[in-house]
Amino acid sequence: MIRLVIGSRNKKKLKEMVELLGDLPLELRDLTPYPDAPEVEETAGSFVGNATLKATQLAKALGVWVVGEDSGLCVPALDGAPGVDSALYAGTHGADEANNDKLLREMARLTGDERAAYYISTAVLADPTGKVIASVEGRCHGMIVSERRGTGGFGYDPLFLVPEYVQTFGELPPEVKQRMSHRAKAFKKLRPIIEREVLGNKGQA
Repeated sequence: MIRLVIGSRNKKKLKEMVELLGDLPLELRDLTPYPDAPEVEETAGSFVGNATLKATQLAKALGVWVVGEDSGLCVPALDGAPGVDSALYAGTHGADEANNDKLLREMARLTGDERAAYYISTAVLADPTGKVIASVEGRCHGMIVSERRGTGGFGYDPLFLVPEYVQTFGELPPEVKQRMSHRAKAFKKLRPIIEREVLGNKGQA
């Protein structure tokens, strides 16, 4: 079976990828089985650039198909922040509570449409030689509420309100979030490309 690796050690990202692609005849993995995989520095300054660095560098190093994914939250009224720095907005990578606190402070004076925001996910597929095969993007639009709501998800999910559900990602059931999240939309675009390029080229596995 062909192995497809998501270039991350984030188990939540792997879980989402398995839920979105798990019915395909693929062996889906994150970087856990590869303790010697290089740490890719996210220095590109853009979501697609960072995703491309992950996909190409890891595919070359591991000799397998790799999906590099970069995602974050963008608030137009804050000139796109937190943006590519979403995970370390408050200074420490992955400090969700501190990141949420900073976002609430930065948006304290904003009202109405100024609180509009969107999640973005960019996924890049690279073949085992490190060649980029495809790049896709998914977005989910919403609003930032003034206080945390719900305990589900991760990152900024307790602050990100989805207007059509009148609930935050932190409140929505996981199966609902999976259907309409930014990552779900990106992988929906990537799926037919994987079926064509990865499963249609089994000799490269």
